[in-house]
Amino acid sequence: MSCTVIKGATIINEGISFTKDVLIENEIIKTIAEDIKVPKNAMVIDAKGKLLIPGAIDDQVHFREPGLTEKANIATESKAAAAGGITTFIEMPNTVPQATTQELLENKFRIASKDSYVNYSFMFGGTNDNLEELLKTDPKKVAGIKLFLGSSTGNMLVDNPEVLEKIFSSTNMVISTHCEDEQTIKNNMKAALEEFGEDIPINQHPVIRSAEACYISSSKAIELAKKTGARLHVFHLSTAKEMELFRNDIPLKDKKITAEVCIHHLTFTSDQYDEKGTFIKWNPAVKTKNDREALWTALLDDRIDVIATDHAPHTLTEKQNTYTKAPSGGPLVQHAIPAMLSFVDEGKITLEKMVEKMCHNPAILFDIEKRGYIKEGYYADLVLIEPNQPWTVTKENILYKCGWSPFEGTTFNNTITHTFVNGNLIYNQGTFDEHTKGKRVTFNR
Repeated sequence: MSCTVIKGATIINEGISFTKDVLIENEIIKTIAEDIKVPKNAMVIDAKGKLLIPGAIDDQVHFREPGLTEKANIATESKAAAAGGITTFIEMPNTVPQATTQELLENKFRIASKDSYVNYSFMFGGTNDNLEELLKTDPKKVAGIKLFLGSSTGNMLVDNPEVLEKIFSSTNMVISTHCEDEQTIKNNMKAALEEFGEDIPINQHPVIRSAEACYISSSKAIELAKKTGARLHVFHLSTAKEMELFRNDIPLKDKKITAEVCIHHLTFTSDQYDEKGTFIKWNPAVKTKNDREALWTALLDDRIDVIATDHAPHTLTEKQNTYTKAPSGGPLVQHAIPAMLSFVDEGKITLEKMVEKMCHNPAILFDIEKRGYIKEGYYADLVLIEPNQPWTVTKENILYKCGWSPFEGTTFNNTITHTFVNGNLIYNQGTFDEHTKGKRVTFNR
């Protein structure tokens, strides 16, 4: 039996902070108590002065495998996630081939079972013509359904209103959506090309992929969810206008319509396009300071439920292209928690609220079994943080396969020192357990 005792950490869990020891036996948190007696042959970690939080659950990543592995793969990106304190990820279906059949979905699970350093699940991808296959998805073993209502790859744009209503009416699983109106974007792009030719400045990105495009799409999705009673989760919100669509007067567990915000939309603004260029080109676009502040307000008052990354790496060569040729997306899993801890240090958000949005709430929203909390009987997915230990993001310490980060050159004040996944010390002060892999997440449905 493997056994670990974490001694004297400041534990942040369920809205409070307290100092106790944690005993891990095999995969599970066995005991949380003061001054736990150390069992024979147990590993002991002196965590006095350190913070102990649940492993974060990232509900939206693109790890690019299969088919796009020149950008990333499950092994490299899950390793980066472990170093960043993310112990569970939910990956999107727009790989090559796309996860739009049960067989193709299960193939991704097989790859992760061999290669993922952290726990994993995948979403099934809806299209205009795969409803029958979609309805075979096992709600106890699969995170949910992903629908691209804009900015799709391949044939994954779901733009047939009848099909959309059938999907929304036919499943009780969480339907997660990318909401941008394609026609609005096409019209804006046409206008930009007429004005600038092919040499469109990067600062036109939030004009082309406008707030209006986001609002039109997300409001339609929410209207349909209300009509059908579907369980809707709207990904990567980016505009002030959209905040009026969400509510905070009922507990998360009772919400039928929920919302997510990503690290980049909480961090960057359109004023930084001239400095950062295509390295902050995402879909939806990073928008104005006013939009960013509205997202923060909604996050703190619980209209927004979850913080995620939308980790979506591309090669450096791809990102260095001109605006019209550079793909949207960037890598974030290694730096998401350090970035949020910087906001904690600034007084923008409390540590307890950060843990709620990155650990507890994804577990509630997706009904994840025994994860997202520091509780006796739960899986020991745990992260130790050394406060006031600065480090700077450099090419040498970036773990993403793509080798770059929008945070390169940024100094973070807090260092993740240890990450436990199912009780195993996967990441230990810069070194990794190369032999132990994560587990397929299951759901209480």
